[in-house]
Amino acid sequence: MSRLVVALDVPEAGEAEAIIDELYDLDLVFKIGLEPLFGYGERLLSYCARRDVRCCIDAKLHDIPRTVAAAARALLTVSVRMLTVHAVGGLAMMRAVVESVHERAGELEMRVPDVFAVTLLTSMDAQSAEEVGLGGNATQTVMRLASLARDAGCSGIVCSPHEVREIKAVFGSDLLTLVPGVRPAGVDAADQRRTATPAEAIAAGADYLVVGRPILTAHDRRAAALAILEETAAHT
Repeated sequence: MSRLVVALDVPEAGEAEAIIDELYDLDLVFKIGLEPLFGYGERLLSYCARRDVRCCIDAKLHDIPRTVAAAARALLTVSVRMLTVHAVGGLAMMRAVVESVHERAGELEMRVPDVFAVTLLTSMDAQSAEEVGLGGNATQTVMRLASLARDAGCSGIVCSPHEVREIKAVFGSDLLTLVPGVRPAGVDAADQRRTATPAEAIAAGADYLVVGRPILTAHDRRAAALAILEETAAHT
């Protein structure tokens, strides 16, 4: 599976489908976040199934265990390869999602999707984490939540490029890393605070890179995606 995950963060279904078509031959993973999921999720998931492309459902599930388990079950289709939950939902909640995903994948006779636990959003820094009661620096927070995610049976975590090296040093192959906040050199960080270039993220040990606006807003989206793929291949 490609290491590049393209975020389909656009307001219209037609545009999301056009992006898939433009990048189809690159065999990427397409991330369906809250904007497309709530706006036109059923249509987009159907389109992904027809085109036989791989999806990451970035729902960031966070509720009581029974509710998130039911939501995970409802979200799964044969195109889904990844699903995200919020690690701050706790051990029991994450475990409920993992169990639900395994059960539903068996019923659909499909590959079991990887459940990734979101640790600390890349839009947050130490100050904003402290404001919501997450004490310690960003790396300490991510490490605590990563340990919970591993114990819950999650395949990996979502973290910024800044925490990847330490995650890999401590957890090794036990936890995959799905890494947003990736920006090619010279590209504005926008609302992201903990960022790195594709080369830096791969060198740190990132397994998957999530890239949205640097590709979506490019004059030539395919060329922008190819440049990132080439940069990551050169540092793998």
